[in-house]
Amino acid sequence: MLQTCQQSLRIAFYALVPLLVLLVAISLSCLLAFFVIKGVGDLVPFQKIISKSTQLLLILSIFPTMKLLNIDKEQLGFAARPIFLKQLGQGLVLGLLTLLPIFVILYIAKVNVLDTTIHWTLGLAAAKLGYSLLLALIISLIEEPLFRGILITGLSKKMPVVLAIIISAIYYASLHFLDNNIVIPAQDVHLFSGFALLGGAFANVFNPLMFSSILALIMVGIFLGIIRTQIKTSLGLCIGCHACWVWQIKMSNSLFDTNMFSDNLYLVGNYDLIIGSLVTGWLTLEIVKYFIYRHYILSKR
Repeated sequence: MLQTCQQSLRIAFYALVPLLVLLVAISLSCLLAFFVIKGVGDLVPFQKIISKSTQLLLILSIFPTMKLLNIDKEQLGFAARPIFLKQLGQGLVLGLLTLLPIFVILYIAKVNVLDTTIHWTLGLAAAKLGYSLLLALIISLIEEPLFRGILITGLSKKMPVVLAIIISAIYYASLHFLDNNIVIPAQDVHLFSGFALLGGAFANVFNPLMFSSILALIMVGIFLGIIRTQIKTSLGLCIGCHACWVWQIKMSNSLFDTNMFSDNLYLVGNYDLIIGSLVTGWLTLEIVKYFIYRHYILSKR
């Protein structure tokens, strides 16, 4: 009994370590943003400086963490370059197969309606496709090594893999909502302005109106975490899949408007009017199908 209690406390401690790292990164970013805003004025929004510098510090934290935990690139999930590039392509296909049905359903359900105000040309379509894909790749190349790379790998050394996947997915989902829409003019910014915004940002994570979206993003994190842990050195797959999802969402936002009067609006969440209960249910079904298939294959051996 005592041993079980000690093990639970140890797991809880390691589960909170990423939160401590996040708080340190945000605190440093709040201080850094003050000095930057005093130099550039209203050229860049105060909140954006905090957000981007926090992302940069979290990315940079990967390298000392790898050294501290004795994790190499392969353990992090990176395969050799030819395999990684192949995985990237496979991940893009997987992302298309797993999310495209969502947009088809939302269109049939009359949640998404075509935006007829944009006059598409071949050049505009090609530019939008290319720019959206590039941006999606940048986002996934930042987030996947952080959440499905160092976080899952590091946590897996201290706790069962299932718990590591769930905890990393919760962090992944929560960071999407760690935001504050209050705008502070440059002339009103003081040394502790960033910390004042921080309280509201953390409160936004627990906004009940965002529950559907945060649950969906947790499921997204779990789905990608399963890929990462079921296939050795599969970070390329995660990056490709994640990039394709982001790309489709950005293209959907360009092609469609949301019908706010649809009877099926409950299928989407308030975060981006896409990620919601439908995504949660769909990815849950995909995960169940995978494990049924895996059990079937193993039982045949």
